Amino acid sequence: MDLLDFVLLLVLTGVIAGLVGSLTGLGGAVVALPVLVIAFGVPFPEAAGAGLLTVLATSSATGSAYVREHLSDLRIGMFLEIATVPGALLGATATVFLVHARLDDALLVALGVVLLALVPGMIARGHLTFTEPAEPDDVSRSLGLEGSYFDERRRERVRYVAGDTRPALGVAFGAGIVAGMFGIGGGVFKVLALERFLGLPMKVATATSNFMIGVTGAAGASVLLIAGFVDPVIGGPIALGTAVGAVGGARLLPRLRNRTVRWLFIPVLVVLGVEVVLRGFGVG
Repeated sequence: MDLLDFVLLLVLTGVIAGLVGSLTGLGGAVVALPVLVIAFGVPFPEAAGAGLLTVLATSSATGSAYVREHLSDLRIGMFLEIATVPGALLGATATVFLVHARLDDALLVALGVVLLALVPGMIARGHLTFTEPAEPDDVSRSLGLEGSYFDERRRERVRYVAGDTRPALGVAFGAGIVAGMFGIGGGVFKVLALERFLGLPMKVATATSNFMIGVTGAAGASVLLIAGFVDPVIGGPIALGTAVGAVGGARLLPRLRNRTVRWLFIPVLVVLGVEVVLRGFGVG
């Protein structure tokens, strides 16, 4: 394979990754990272660095579109970033040490098990068109963590208020660790925190997650960059393709039902969980 073919395949992988990442709030690395490791033979640390670049590209490309559609809740997103950014710095730092200790395979298996354990709960909620309204706690009331958006499918304005912030902050911290350690954005857990614990509609959770992963990705990527795990020859083309795919996903999301977005989210979660387990056992 010559250099041009290699770059074109990276761009195409990025386009698919960006589309999936923007629709599900996962950040694009769900597709990019496994493909880089298995299909292109990129070592895991460099793949994680490139994965965080796709996360940044997804967030940058979709951020303005979701803000314009009033789907991203910036106040709630920045509130959760209080916990997510320290987690990302910690996770990325742990990766640097674990790579040298050659213990990352065991952690990949553990991550896959955790992701697959989330699937039954998501399936149980799959029949819901809208998330049940949440009861705000004291923090949510004092910070005014609430908002609304116009749902194009229902042709009506949907109002929401953030619910229990304490477990959401805990999940957000875990999301940061996952994002920094594995380079996958941590959007799986961010969407969980936003929808399950804060009670936000799925579209708002997905859009806000896309905003959040950019901040988290920047924190994790800075550590991996210093450690020498970010290769611009790999990260550049795939980030470019991701930005293109993410723009397409951002235009499509407002026209989908909340139920549709949730069912898109579930199979991606399964694929991610199975992929990291297999990779942890050295399959492929």
